[in-house]
Amino acid sequence: MGNSKINDVVLKFNQVANAYDEQRRNLIPCFDDFYGIAVSIAETGNDTPNILDLGAGTGLLSSLMLKKYPKANLTLIDISEKMLEVAKSRFDGMDNVKYIVDDYSNFVYENKFDVIVSALSIHHLLDEEKKVLYKNTFQSLQEGGVFINADQILGNTMFLDSLYKNDWKRKVESSELSREEIASAYERTKLDKMANLESQIGWLKEIGFSDVDYLYKYYNFVVLYGRKIDKHD
Repeated sequence: MGNSKINDVVLKFNQVANAYDEQRRNLIPCFDDFYGIAVSIAETGNDTPNILDLGAGTGLLSSLMLKKYPKANLTLIDISEKMLEVAKSRFDGMDNVKYIVDDYSNFVYENKFDVIVSALSIHHLLDEEKKVLYKNTFQSLQEGGVFINADQILGNTMFLDSLYKNDWKRKVESSELSREEIASAYERTKLDKMANLESQIGWLKEIGFSDVDYLYKYYNFVVLYGRKIDKHD
């Protein structure tokens, strides 16, 4: 990620860090299914899996993963220190959670992971950055590991993209959010660099992921899945 873009992302998300979780249900009309399905498909035969959360923010998705795998070793990486401070408060006293304040788009990890997840973050990357990240993610997975990206996508046509965005705006406008909170959410959308679904599925397959599919879709909210095949399968 370029330095100016990094600074923009850090600034915008630092500003909203403390209120981020409270706003989620109002900003994600499909909240329960969106997060619930992402967690439900995070299957691994390891009771103490190593789980990496890309763009972990306040640790919302990680907290749901921890309910499924209480003995998991979690690594949360995010470029916003303020967001991770909220995550540290959420997981206060837990010694199985590691925090990395850095740009995850090209970060090299010391170990490999059984599950790599991300929620509402990768769409901030340019397409070329997404491809690099997906490649690094594949390399960072154990054999048999899974990658799950719960994110927002670009519509395949201008008409569909407009349909997606207008539906989201109608629901946000009728939510319990204040005008200031809505304005802040709209401002953050200026950071979006969404790619369409077909392109991302293609990139994941080209990199080597197996069983690539979107297992959930609600307008432009999707849950993408890919698996790194165990050579012994």
